[in-house]
Amino acid sequence: MNQEQQPVDINGQTYNRSLMIFVLLIGAFCTILNQTILSTAFPALMDAFNISTATVQWLTTCFLMVNGIMIPVSAYLTSRFNTKSLFIIAMSTFEVGTILAWIAPSFAVLLAGRLIQAVGVGINMPLMQNIMLTVYPPEKRGAAMGVNGLVIGLAPAIGPALSGWVIDSYSWRWLFGMIAPITALVIIVSFFAVKNVIPNKKPHLDWLSVVISTLGFGSMLYGFSSVGDKGWTDPVVLSTIIIGVILVGILIMRQNKLDDPFLEFKVFESKEFSLATILSSIVMMAMVGVEFVIPLYLQIIHGMSAFHSGLTLLFGALFMGIMSPITGNLFDRHGAKRLAFTGMFILTVGTIPFAFITRDTPTIYIVFLYAVRMFGISMVMMPVTTAGMNSLPYNLISHGTAVNNTIRQVATSVGTAIMISVLTNITNSNRPAHSLLTQSPLQYKAKMFDATLMGYHAAFWFAIAFSLIGLFLTFFVTSGNGIHLRLDSEDIAEPTDKGGMK
Repeated sequence: MNQEQQPVDINGQTYNRSLMIFVLLIGAFCTILNQTILSTAFPALMDAFNISTATVQWLTTCFLMVNGIMIPVSAYLTSRFNTKSLFIIAMSTFEVGTILAWIAPSFAVLLAGRLIQAVGVGINMPLMQNIMLTVYPPEKRGAAMGVNGLVIGLAPAIGPALSGWVIDSYSWRWLFGMIAPITALVIIVSFFAVKNVIPNKKPHLDWLSVVISTLGFGSMLYGFSSVGDKGWTDPVVLSTIIIGVILVGILIMRQNKLDDPFLEFKVFESKEFSLATILSSIVMMAMVGVEFVIPLYLQIIHGMSAFHSGLTLLFGALFMGIMSPITGNLFDRHGAKRLAFTGMFILTVGTIPFAFITRDTPTIYIVFLYAVRMFGISMVMMPVTTAGMNSLPYNLISHGTAVNNTIRQVATSVGTAIMISVLTNITNSNRPAHSLLTQSPLQYKAKMFDATLMGYHAAFWFAIAFSLIGLFLTFFVTSGNGIHLRLDSEDIAEPTDKGGMK
């Protein structure tokens, strides 16, 4: 009990856990906010640098690619470097990229700043999750991860609205200028507040695995990210996806043969972890794709601005953020199974009405349904992820977080790519003949609206299908709240006491 009240680091020194977690959460908030803050800034950036839509999209595409590439590397870095040093390095890297983007005289410099930011984010996010899972015992990880989920939910929710306000009131540069001083303060405080809590070793770094991982995941992410612009039949899209899949397959085979693997895929030997990873990936596919499609629907069908369409998603995202700590506590008390089933059921029920939206569907109806979906997601995402991590021994947690986050990143790209592809193909196959535009412009516009709506309906049916698959998988979810897992670990550690415990 005393140890729980006075947590100690790897050197046996007591530290203020609440202060450390607070500093980590502020750092995470800055990095996650940065991911969505450019969502409404593209027109201003296109005007400032005289660039096309296709060019400005690289600010997001390249960011996600580098971020995804760095996540697998995080497992090695977490094992190799102490917690404080790695966190400071990650946040300092992010700060350098932020300042570079802030003062960027050209688009090339702005893009370089974004790429440097992505390196820091790719290290920091898995590290944050590792720390949360290390400093709290399994039976209390739900509440801890729930607080983490609060930040993960709030930051993306605030991003688009904040971005719109800053651009309307000041300059796009202040999107980075307002983050830079907060990040600097986090770095300064972390010298005193962040402690070394994750045990270190000096693993051998297989550089060939690093190269294969970078090329494999980078190629896959690029391919899937390009589907929206180029389509599935584009040679570059097909070749990059195929090359990525082959290289990832080679990476897995190589890691299984190494005594000290760069990325430990044996975490999938845990059925609980495998199921949790699959389920969380399905939720990400169902969530992110819809987050992309709804603003398009509101802008094209309802004629909303990008800023106001982003605001319609704000309530749902805030709802998810607020619910995350609550579901975290419920997870610690009741486990993941009932939460996961209830959440997936709500997600499915909340998605079905989207398949029947029309030109006249009220915006408030969209806001309500989206909030229902996010409520369901809040009951699934963190509890299931935590349950999967609880099934792993401490020495595999860093590998588990790296694998889980990497697969979720790829799943997000895949889900978005498929939904955009479905939307585009269905719309194009049902659009009226161009000759109708000159003969009857009003009729052409009406038929074009109908074709676009068919595309949205098909995309939402895709999301429904994945929600139903996720709902089915929840029947196989175990408790995972750590209480039984703690006993199991004690059984393993002290086999002579097994009989006595029972």
